[in-house]
Amino acid sequence: MINAVVTGAGGRMGVAIINAIAANDGIKLSGALEREGSPFLGKDAGEVAATGKMGVRITDNPDKAIKKADVIIDFSTPDATMRVLESAAPLGVSMVIGTTGFSHHQREHIKEVARKTSIVMAPNMSIGVNLLLKLVSDAARILGPDYDIEIIEAHHRHKKDAPSGTALRIAEVIAESVGRDLSKVAVYERNGIIGERRPEEIGIQTVRAGDIVGDHTVMFGGIGERIEIVHKASSRATFAMGAVKAALWLSDKPDGLFDMQDVLGFKALD
Repeated sequence: MINAVVTGAGGRMGVAIINAIAANDGIKLSGALEREGSPFLGKDAGEVAATGKMGVRITDNPDKAIKKADVIIDFSTPDATMRVLESAAPLGVSMVIGTTGFSHHQREHIKEVARKTSIVMAPNMSIGVNLLLKLVSDAARILGPDYDIEIIEAHHRHKKDAPSGTALRIAEVIAESVGRDLSKVAVYERNGIIGERRPEEIGIQTVRAGDIVGDHTVMFGGIGERIEIVHKASSRATFAMGAVKAALWLSDKPDGLFDMQDVLGFKALD
């Protein structure tokens, strides 16, 4: 049995993760974090998540929350993640990071901290999306430069970063597979008279509407045919279950930075 802390415990993902923990016999909620001023502070995390009392009060103090923790499951904001990381690293507490929107400097700092503790960091924890990453990598490599590559992502109206971390990771994987520098070929917006599409472009387009949990489509457009690989999430439960799986996987791992491809064993298939 491992002890887990959930950040953003009153949010949509936090609630889903607490429910996933409650349904798993191998992990127990030992702490719950929320932002300063949150209306959920002081409340029982289980009651907030509608799982029944769990005996864990939501706090805004990271040091207090992680006292008994083996792992922290973090779906919050980049700045909040960095604050929790500073409390966790000296204690050797592992982290599962699903937060997106980090700056380059923040990502580099996370790599440094991973020398002191074990971290799984992935923009999407679902098994399906991580399988999609492998499929699009293979497809890009096989289809080659004759097929135009476009990525379309759609999320709910409340999502703060764009494109999604998952869409960016898809683009990175594809660029690596075809030997392109994503910083030079990514196209995030098309408007007006822009001329013909450059063959090396990787388009990444964003939709924000309603309560869409997360849709990602990767299009390989050739002459006379089009191949589309699509993943649609209908519930945050899939991300929460993946995050709990990652937390359990970390329990016997050495210090280092891992991703969901490691957790799911997909890298061994390459």
